[in-house]
Amino acid sequence: MTSVLAYSSLGFYLASFTLYGWWLYHSKRLLGRLATATLASGLVLHYASLLQRSRAVESVPYQDLYGSMSLFAWFLAITYLGMERFHRQRSVGPLVLPIVILLVCLGTLLAPPVPPPHPPARGTLFALHVTSNILAYAAFALSFVLSFLFLAQNRILRNRKPGTVIWQFPALEVLERMARSSVVVGLTAMLFGSVLGMIWTHRLRGTYLTGDPKEIASLSIFLLYAAYLWLARTTEWRGARSAVFCMMNFLVVVFSYTVVNVYLSQFHRYF
Repeated sequence: MTSVLAYSSLGFYLASFTLYGWWLYHSKRLLGRLATATLASGLVLHYASLLQRSRAVESVPYQDLYGSMSLFAWFLAITYLGMERFHRQRSVGPLVLPIVILLVCLGTLLAPPVPPPHPPARGTLFALHVTSNILAYAAFALSFVLSFLFLAQNRILRNRKPGTVIWQFPALEVLERMARSSVVVGLTAMLFGSVLGMIWTHRLRGTYLTGDPKEIASLSIFLLYAAYLWLARTTEWRGARSAVFCMMNFLVVVFSYTVVNVYLSQFHRYF
């Protein structure tokens, strides 16, 4: 289930990570542009790899755990790239790309040579449901990185030992705003995916809700991040408190993506 395209995209991600780190220390415009261009090239190759995988299994490319992780990585990388272009900030790249590389490595190197069996649920509606949920997870992962960077930078500035690299990162207010924007994207994608999932469930089972642990976990995630958006705008929670809350919320996302999907859900797998 691996291909030259998958390994090539991994190579571009590694090269992009190196260039982002180099740019962080030297602040040369050419290095920054090369890092962004290399990341974009990796995304194109990664998409081609996912498309090739989809044709090989004659289904969506994320019907097993490894394909799901690969799509998670692709969405995380493209969400970051969109944020970089919108906010004109490259300094978060060295923190996001290690997660992308890890997910691609797991999804590429550990993928079984034999395609998995077709999932019981198929069709455009189901594919959009799963894709939206994974996009939401990627946006929440990006908000986790931004919140972590906020806390780290806040601590360094409080200790009055900023060094030289710290000035390459966005200001605390910008990081907080970027984290909230990522959460808004995640909540929008999750809401869209949940509505599609309810329609799909009604078609298959005649009911919109089944009480499956995955549904409960998804509702919990939605409510927690909605609470984060509300609290992050209040005086008492603005800043470090909301950043910690955002990071703790992502632990629930990881729990839902792993334990709930694999061990607790009756009909959800890997998304």
